Amino acid sequence: MKGVVHGTITGRIHSWDLSTGVDGPGTRFVLFVSGCPLRCLYCANPDTWHMRDGWATTVDETIEEIDKYRAFLTTAGGGVTLTGGEPLLQPAFTGAVLRRCKEAGLHTALDTSGFLGARATDELLATTDLLLLDIKSFDATTYRKLTGGGLAPTLDFATRLDRLGKRMWIRYVLVPGWTDGPVAVDGLAEFLAGLSSVERIDILPFHKLGAAKYDALGVPFPLRDTPVPDVALVDRVRRQFREHGLVAH
Repeated sequence: MKGVVHGTITGRIHSWDLSTGVDGPGTRFVLFVSGCPLRCLYCANPDTWHMRDGWATTVDETIEEIDKYRAFLTTAGGGVTLTGGEPLLQPAFTGAVLRRCKEAGLHTALDTSGFLGARATDELLATTDLLLLDIKSFDATTYRKLTGGGLAPTLDFATRLDRLGKRMWIRYVLVPGWTDGPVAVDGLAEFLAGLSSVERIDILPFHKLGAAKYDALGVPFPLRDTPVPDVALVDRVRRQFREHGLVAH
């Protein structure tokens, strides 16, 4: 009965892809789950914002697709990453897929903003090997302007993950004029340095690769005129994190 219940849970997904190096260790089957409660100004996937943007599927159907690549993923030292959108907008579906992947011997990762961290049950987290936690800004006012949401839920989630001993890779999108403030970067670095389960910080330079998607959707791209960060800025921010004893890439 347990398998039937989890297998027939439905969810809405946007797409899937295979990637290496940016969505967890090794080669990953990356599942893009539809729907997101935030509206980050730099979002590269506006086509995943709404549940209607995807198609309905069951856990069994999803696992059937993943299973086609299981041997390859295992050999390549990879696994499965759920991203979006925001996977925790569909916690039952996300949790069931993670559990089934874990039972199949696959490494599991969850890419989340943490804004809906309260929806992640301990059972869901128990089947997640790695959390890719996106922290958009450490300044609450900037966070609100940048995402439309609040910062506190993400910080609370990070603290909970650390208490549970869950491995974390922190993702920080570097946007000139938005997330490059030295004081906010230092504040975030100090906060993260106090969490023992944070393994690394990935500094992700802002890019405009999703601009065409905004055009196709007829939606304005808010940061179209914002410059991408130069090498010197990226190096400075990485150095700030490293000065707090953190591993920053």
